[in-house]
Amino acid sequence: MLTVKWRSGMKFEAMPPSGHSFIMDGKPEVGAEGEGPSPVEALLCSAAGCSAMDVLSILEKKRQKVRAYWIEVEWERGPEGVWPRPVTAITVRHHVQGEDIDPVAVARAVELSDTKYCTVIATLRSAPTVTSEFRIEP
Repeated sequence: MLTVKWRSGMKFEAMPPSGHSFIMDGKPEVGAEGEGPSPVEALLCSAAGCSAMDVLSILEKKRQKVRAYWIEVEWERGPEGVWPRPVTAITVRHHVQGEDIDPVAVARAVELSDTKYCTVIATLRSAPTVTSEFRIEP
């Protein structure tokens, strides 16, 4: 189980089971302090991080000599002022630099991450059931 605790304003501290907490916050233009990623940004960063770990691991197993690697994520959301504003499209763009990088190996690594290994992307694609509950604490 993970816990998200309100700290102040729109700032929340996420405390996952790993013990590595982080802050999520809103943008200053909506009255927040901007001290961390928004929840949507954290979600998209999780997708990129999950895929990146897979792809780099696969490329290492394929003996690719990766010198630099990064992911860019672009997304679209529903229109401003209409709630909720779900993310409606996500593009995950992998950038690989290195010595004699095989494009077939990179394509396969990305495909395997997308279709077999990345739990976050698989979760986004599966539209899981979400149940909300509440408790009023004494």
